[in-house]
Amino acid sequence: MPELPEVETVRRGLEPWLTGATIEKVTLHRANLRFPFPQGLAAALEGQTIISVGRRAKYLLIELSNGKTVLSHLGMTGSWRFAEHGIDKPPRYYETQPVPKHDHMVWELSHPKHGPSHLIYADPRRFGFIDLYDDIEDSPYLRGLGPEPLSNGFNGEELTAALKGKKNPIKAALLDQRVVAGLGNIYVAEALHRAHILPTIHAGTMLTAKGKAKPAIEDLVSAVRQVLIEAIEAGGSTLRDFRNADGGSGYFQHRFAVYDREGEPCPTPLCTGTVARIVQSGRSTFYCPVCQKKP
Repeated sequence: MPELPEVETVRRGLEPWLTGATIEKVTLHRANLRFPFPQGLAAALEGQTIISVGRRAKYLLIELSNGKTVLSHLGMTGSWRFAEHGIDKPPRYYETQPVPKHDHMVWELSHPKHGPSHLIYADPRRFGFIDLYDDIEDSPYLRGLGPEPLSNGFNGEELTAALKGKKNPIKAALLDQRVVAGLGNIYVAEALHRAHILPTIHAGTMLTAKGKAKPAIEDLVSAVRQVLIEAIEAGGSTLRDFRNADGGSGYFQHRFAVYDREGEPCPTPLCTGTVARIVQSGRSTFYCPVCQKKP
């Protein structure tokens, strides 16, 4: 499932080509993805100029000149790509036919600088979805989200307040989108390893008995930022299906310290541990039982 770095990578790939473009025509090749396409979607988009391409948590937000905003969630296999910027080596699921099986929506665009192009949304497993809002603040997907982890709103003080009284594992707390937005299984595992924090400790133990932050709080905030920044610079992680707007793969998976590294030596300098795997809430957790500890 694409996490914040993957969605941000897609956003950055789309932004220079979409901002200022006019949507001339929208073609839907099916009625639904994970959910049905919004009623009247094509009519609401056609003739509109794209004002901006943004992101909140794991959602792409495309703002239009009529005040509406398109919200896109990629699910597991969703991707946006430009037909004109071709894919030399198509993903394994891409089918070369006039209307590829998994290309579910096409926007015909005109841009004052870049000229005409076709933006395609493809999704083999159809776990992604598209929604449309007059006011994006009305979206239930965005309501109640925590701070963006790369914003000033994500800091030791705010994280301390969010973790106060929580008895669930720290990994589960960081996956809670109300605590911090956009984190998923991969980057939480990597951040906890960098901060040398066991994923199994109760979130509340990151605080003292008087509710004050332990030093590990700041270590964790810093680790989350570092991991996300590096992942974005590497174009995200491609474990199986993720593709950026050029059809390419991310490369951060080659830098994983613990995720999917069960049985390998811990890469922390001087650490003699071996990466272990446990299951938490039905999902794999990778960590080093030697250098990751209780604060």
